[in-house]
Parts: sequence; structure tokens; C-alpha cells
Amino acid sequence: MGAMPRKLSRHLTWLEAFVAAVETGSLEAAAQHLGVARSVVSEHLRALEASVAQGEALLERGPGRRLRLTARGERLFAAAQSPFHQLDLKRLRDLASPEPSLRLGLNPTLSHLLLPEIAVEIAEAKIRLEASFGGAYELVRQVQTGQLDLALGFTPLPPHRGLETEVLASLPFVVLGAPGCGLPARRRRITVKDLRGRPFVDWLRDDPYGGANSARFAEAGIAVQEMARVESFLQLYPALRAFGACAIAPDLRPLAPFPEDLQVLDLQEPVPQRVDLVALWPSDRAPTEAWRCLQRLRARLSGA
Repeated sequence: MGAMPRKLSRHLTWLEAFVAAVETGSLEAAAQHLGVARSVVSEHLRALEASVAQGEALLERGPGRRLRLTARGERLFAAAQSPFHQLDLKRLRDLASPEPSLRLGLNPTLSHLLLPEIAVEIAEAKIRLEASFGGAYELVRQVQTGQLDLALGFTPLPPHRGLETEVLASLPFVVLGAPGCGLPARRRRITVKDLRGRPFVDWLRDDPYGGANSARFAEAGIAVQEMARVESFLQLYPALRAFGACAIAPDLRPLAPFPEDLQVLDLQEPVPQRVDLVALWPSDRAPTEAWRCLQRLRARLSGA
């Protein structure tokens, strides 16, 4: 059977030959599968090894002369399960490097709260870190497509087939108040009805927290003075101070203290709601570095 016309970059043609050799177990079978000569498969493998592994072997002969992966080859083959258009040559070199690495994604709030300590721990373990942030949909998609080894975010999550998840902390809701917002000074708890008519900072309309607040107000039969809408805690604190307002938000104190100038009251609800801090990783592959990071986070958040 002749080879189908392809328009792949050179490094992806090399990678295609590598994957075929792994999956078929021999250069001969890979050549037959690709519709090329055995010498072409060998040439592609040598070019891939020279370009991404400093000439080190990605495959070796195992029992029965069947090809098997080296340590570098295992990392490269795991990444090759991602769509090819996501694998540029620099990414392949990083994957084939003998140095351990971790591709970590966090939502903006968690990036601010958790990354400083995570980065120190990763650096002490001599692990190369690639950190990025995004919303829930983006993080789930990047883990599903093999662009991230581990992601940390809040519920609710979009559909996440092919992923493993673990709840690291379950957070109730609290009311935050800036100086001058008029919240009761000597109370530790507050109800939604106590917010009637107060200046309020909500979450964006397409944010699930904002939708939850709208439902709370409707059920309690109250209205607030909406002064602003935000997307992240990084935007919430300045908005609260600027408008002398209050907000309903997840209780982040198990992760980090709230700013000292903000008043914090537990939100008393007929049916208490919670937000989970969740870790996500691919079901079929989780590098050692991801497990190391998870173990540290579990220890840190065990009392949350």
C-alpha cells in the first residue's frame, strides 16, 4: 500500500517514523506500515536522535530483537500522543532531555497563591518548570491534548474525559468587606439577607460564582448595589477597596491569608455551598515530577 501524501515538517516526519517503529516493534514493520524503505525509517530515526537527543539512542533492541524504548525515548513517545501540530522541535528537545521537567498550569488566582512555594520546591529538586495559567476550559483542554502534565483549578470544571482528578481542598464561601462597607463589626457570621442594599462586587456574568450569587439574591428576595464585576481575586481586592464594597467569595484562607484590611465573615446558608480545589492530569501518563508536586500539595493542604 502506497504512502499517503503528507505535508509534515521534517521533525514530524522523523517523529512519525519513530512512533511507527515503537508501535510495530521493528524497523521493517515500520517501513511497511509507512510505505517506505527500511533505510528511510533508519535515516529518520538517526535524524531525530541527532536533533532532539544529542545523538543518544531513543530505541534499543530488546528480547527477541524487538525494539524497545530507552528512558529518553519513553518521554518522547508519551508526548507523541499529542496532536502533531503541538509538537515543535524545541518541545521535542525538551522532552528528550535527560533533565526532569514539569509542565504545570494554574488558574490566575492559584498561580498567585501557590506558584511561589511550588517553584521553590521544584527548583530544589532540580526539576525544570514550565508554568502557565488559564481558565478552567483552557486548562482541561491543555491536559487532554498533552500540553500540560498537571493542572490546578477550581470547580466547576468542564467535561474532562481522559483525565484523572483529585480534590485537594474543599472551600466554603465567605463574605469579604472593605473598610467602610457597613458589615456588622462584631459578628462572625452573616446571611445573604444581611447584604440587602449594600455596595457589592460580583464576578463576571459568565463566571459560575456570579451565577451562584444571582441565585442567592433571588432566593433571599434582596437586591444589592452592584459596583463592579471581576474575574479573579487579583482584581477583587482592589475593586473592594475602591468602592468600599463587599463580595461573596470562596474562603481561600487554607491557601493563604486574606489581606488584613478586609473583613471576613462566614456565610451562613440554608444549604452550604463549597468550591473544590482540583488537580488534573492525563489518565494514561503522569510523570514522576507531577506526582512529586502533588504529594507536596497534599501535605500542605491536608488540613484544608
